[in-house]
Amino acid sequence: MSLIDRFLARIVRHGTLELTDHQGRTRSFGTPTPGFPDVAIRLADKDVASFIALHPRLGAGEAYMDGRLIIERGDIMQLIELVRANAPWDKGGDLKPKGPLRKLVKAIGGRIDQINPAGRSQRNVAHHYDLDDRLYDLFLDADKQYSCAYFTDPENSLEQAQDDKKAHIAAKLALEPGLKVLDIGCGWGGMALYLNRIANVDVLGITLSQEQLKVARRRAEEAGVADRVKFELIDYRALTGSFDRIVSVGMFEHVGVPQYETFFRQCRKLLAHDGVMLLHTIGRMGGPGSTDAFTSKYIFPGGYIPALSEIVRASEPSRLIATDVETLRLHYAHTLRQWYERTVAKQAEIEALYDARFYRMWTFYLAGATAAFEHGGMCNYQVQFARSRHALPITRDYMAQAEATYRSG
Repeated sequence: MSLIDRFLARIVRHGTLELTDHQGRTRSFGTPTPGFPDVAIRLADKDVASFIALHPRLGAGEAYMDGRLIIERGDIMQLIELVRANAPWDKGGDLKPKGPLRKLVKAIGGRIDQINPAGRSQRNVAHHYDLDDRLYDLFLDADKQYSCAYFTDPENSLEQAQDDKKAHIAAKLALEPGLKVLDIGCGWGGMALYLNRIANVDVLGITLSQEQLKVARRRAEEAGVADRVKFELIDYRALTGSFDRIVSVGMFEHVGVPQYETFFRQCRKLLAHDGVMLLHTIGRMGGPGSTDAFTSKYIFPGGYIPALSEIVRASEPSRLIATDVETLRLHYAHTLRQWYERTVAKQAEIEALYDARFYRMWTFYLAGATAAFEHGGMCNYQVQFARSRHALPITRDYMAQAEATYRSG
């Protein structure tokens, strides 16, 4: 039995995977099981099997991107789902403790990659967010929200869920007319414009993406609110001033563990004494981990998904009070499936913008992320912070009341 056969026989037990090698020999793995995919793949050359087996985290993605791993039944979403669903995080997986040397090497390698001074942070951001702007128009909602939506009903449209996400976050900021709000990592400006519109607040959005900055500023001009909703190209560490509220959605994943305490120290410095902050980030259930090789190389260089313990621990030296914590367990899985479906529907346009290899890379990224939220250890955290224990009402009722108001329009 070859290395790839032993690898697949160990992994695929529920659902079925049919493998055809470069010589046309076919073998099957797993057992037909309701709810698990049935997938067939073909390996295009004699070396790809050992390449995938020896480098499963990176090798499968690169082999698929390069057309060496060909899916003949099903698609990349089903292939990754088949693998991940056979070892769901919730059921424990391999809970044997890792050896101290393996843990040390993994930790050191991951931390070095996450050292993000200002210049490197801007290059990392440009790698992902300064792609052709038309790409994001093809699969995001009309407001270009590139973060986890909030599904009050799994059947809701992406547009509805993203609107509900903005209302959910705004409600946790306890907004009042005239407050000054800072949006760290403002994307294409949707959240900043929304907060101004529904709560009559002034917003400064900051980003490291030249492309996002141009779009955000244009949108503020078109909405006639450029005097109240402003956007700047600046690193959070270089910003000065005082803000009544701080919101950060989908940016903390790019900070890197070595800069966590710096991030929270700067947020405290920028936040008024009675101010409130809402941090929305992809999170890691369980303890600290490391970024997988494919994501680090092709998607988010310098990025890292934090455990809740890492977020809270890093905020403690700045004496920011974690006033509310919410775990969104399945919302990003619903979001990603809709992004994936829209991407697949726009294959021709995406390949025209880039090429077939880029399209396969993008679908592998979205499919892998979906599986991580459905079967792996990924979730989203919304953590509310305050400098003063008196800054907010002592019950959470105000959140539900404000959210209902915002969602009603």
